[in-house]
Amino acid sequence: MNNAQLCKRFVQKVSKNVIIDEIVMLYGKKVVPLAVLKPLTTLYQLMMNTITNFDELLAHLKQESVRKRVAVVWPADEKTPAACAMALEAGFIEAVFVGCGDKIQANEALKPHADHWTCIEAADADDAAARAVALVREGKADILMKGLINTDNLLRAVLNKETGILPKGNVLTHMAVASIPTYHKLLFFTDAAVIPYPNQAQRIEMVRYAANLVRNFGTQEPRIALVHCTEKVNGKHFPFTEDYPIIIQKAQEGEFGSCIVDGPLDAKCACSLHAMEAKGLTSPLNGDSDALIMPDIEAGNVFYKAITLFAGASTAGLLVGAKCPAVVPSRADSSQSKFYSLAVAAMAAE
Repeated sequence: MNNAQLCKRFVQKVSKNVIIDEIVMLYGKKVVPLAVLKPLTTLYQLMMNTITNFDELLAHLKQESVRKRVAVVWPADEKTPAACAMALEAGFIEAVFVGCGDKIQANEALKPHADHWTCIEAADADDAAARAVALVREGKADILMKGLINTDNLLRAVLNKETGILPKGNVLTHMAVASIPTYHKLLFFTDAAVIPYPNQAQRIEMVRYAANLVRNFGTQEPRIALVHCTEKVNGKHFPFTEDYPIIIQKAQEGEFGSCIVDGPLDAKCACSLHAMEAKGLTSPLNGDSDALIMPDIEAGNVFYKAITLFAGASTAGLLVGAKCPAVVPSRADSSQSKFYSLAVAAMAAE
């Protein structure tokens, strides 16, 4: 089969993974020639319209018609099972509820989807976390989801050196996705919840994760802003900004794949060409950022809370860097927000 025939078959497929599996089978080996794989990957990105809001995300997942396996840790609250019921109804997850079996069995919203979920008993929330992480480690779950358990307790199971699911050398970080009424597309940002003051190595991985996730949403060349309160590197007062030129250089050298990284920029200039021009600034981002890398957790968390409270943003969030994405919502998050987080996790899951 020649490249033209492969491309023809490729455009008939919805799932990139399916066609790549076929290419591997055709070539009889795991290393597919770049001359074949690169144009096909580009074609896939062109086929997949860029997802600019959560409705488009849900429509895409419906079209993909692939259910990801979600291990739900101690679903003793009301919102977690409700979000799972919505995702089951939408057709993009299978659920394994770890713990609280009686409560789940009695849940009326879940009963219509009984063919797509199971229960595993657990003694308590910590035991549920250990069992759910084991499912991921054994390849029996694609996504981890937090129920009524303290985040620290869940992370203890995820980060356990002997039984956890964080590959050696990886960085665990929080990635948020926001649909803001006044912005024309989804905005990704990190880190609002996990890393207090990222060092250079952590920030590099945050850029890498952001670029990969944005590309999963159909953007071929993500625009990523390194955020700060001003547009100048200031090693005296803000030593972390000295890392920014290094990260930009890595992006230009292809470290993160096809993407544009620039900074320091304030959040307004990163997302508004008008604001940039008013300040007399130029940037290859052109005020059209897909992702913001926040300077620290304080800035990220304040930004997260501000856009939801004052701008009416709908949000989703997950942890990336582990063997699978983990949905770790706040107790205050709505069922809808948790549902959106599951949808984003389905896009992030390998």
